[in-house]
Parts: sequence; structure tokens; C-alpha cells
Amino acid sequence: MELIDTHCHLNDERFEEDLPQVIQRARSAGVTGLINIGYDLDSSRRAIEQAGLYPGLKTTVGIHPHDASTATEAALEELAKLASAESVVAIGETGLDYYYDNSPREMQRLAFRRQMELAKELGLPVVIHSRDATQDTLEILKDFAPLRGVMHCFSGSFETAQICIDMGLYIAFGGAITFKNANRLRGVAARVPLERIVLETDCPYLSPEPHRGRRNEPAYLVHILAKLAEIKQVSEAEAAEITTANARAVFGL
Repeated sequence: MELIDTHCHLNDERFEEDLPQVIQRARSAGVTGLINIGYDLDSSRRAIEQAGLYPGLKTTVGIHPHDASTATEAALEELAKLASAESVVAIGETGLDYYYDNSPREMQRLAFRRQMELAKELGLPVVIHSRDATQDTLEILKDFAPLRGVMHCFSGSFETAQICIDMGLYIAFGGAITFKNANRLRGVAARVPLERIVLETDCPYLSPEPHRGRRNEPAYLVHILAKLAEIKQVSEAEAAEITTANARAVFGL
């Protein structure tokens, strides 16, 4: 089986001491594709640098809604320059986060729109973060439809998922579908067509069972695959084949 972790943060400081071993464990587990997600200018640069050291590592560049207040004209110009790097396969993660409100909401919406415009201009897919901001997220996305991209760490309703799918997006499920109290989310995953699902770890966050409470890493994607296969009542091999094909399609791998 070949798997693609469509959302990992290997540029996080928690991987500074053992990144080569983390990547080797991922490959030994069958996670042959790794998409290293940028969330501000520094992490985007670091992801690109890491791609130069580890063949096959792909990257995205973006400004997370938490940091939307830093999305000045100069920063967005720098982001566009970074997007020309050979390893870059998407813009993001970008979007809206009204749960933490670390940046003013109007700034979040502006930064989101500007990055959506950049993705359209460059012909790149988008990686979208949305938390407690469904209505505003959908309104902005509709202005750019049809779309190519991923709804990262999806936690919404099936109805929201269907709207996103209808616009051309894929739905990403991660460690949360393995949590014991996640019956509602598993119910959503059961209804989303397997042909529109991609897998992610969001490491070092959201470790799946049986690793909750520890640093997450791409090798743990196998636990998310196993749970998805159980939910969809298919073999792990079939779930791996389809979700990997989906990841290749959306990111042009």
C-alpha cells in the first residue's frame, strides 16, 4: 500500500531533533507521500528548505487565519514568490478560524480572499482551514468556484461537506475519526464518497488512537486509514488505493 499524508507540519520545531527518523518511519509504514504545510512565511520557507533535503517531500505556502494580521501586501508578494519553488503544490493553509479569533475576523477574510486569488492566478489548489466559520468560509469559496483543493481537518456536517464537494473540493479526515467520542464525525465520513476523501495527520497535532497524548507523526496515518476502511466497510488496501489516487489528483502529484 502507498499512502499520502496530505497535511503534516514537519516544519514544526517539535521535529527538529529527529526529522530524518520521522520521515524514515513514515516510509517504512507505507506513507510514501508527504505534503509539508506552510502556515506563515517562516514555516513556508522552512518547508521549502526541507524539501531540498528530503527527495519526494512536497510543500505548500500560506498564511494561517491565526496569522492573518501579518498578511500585508509585502507578505503576500513574498508568498507569491515562494509559491514558484519546485516543491510547492498548493496555497495554504488559509481560511477562517472564529474559534480562537487570533486575528480580527475582517483581516482573516481579507487574507483568505487574497490567497484564494493567488491560487487562481497561479493555477494551484488550496488547502482550507475552517473552524466555527462555516457560513463565511462557504460564502468566500463560492466566489471562486469551481475549485481544486482540500477542506483540511473537516469537522462539519455532511450538508457542508456536500456543498464543498459540489464546488470541486476534497474532504480531509485525520486522527479525529479515531477518537472514541467522534461518532458524529464518523457518521459524516460514512456518507462522504470515498472518491472525494483524502487522509491527513496534521502532525504534530491530533494524534490518532492509540497514540493520543503523544506527538503525532506521518507514520500514524495507518491508524486513520484503518478506521476509515472500517467506517466505509472496505479493505484497507482499497481505501489506500482510492485516497492516494485522490491526493495525487488534487495536488497534481
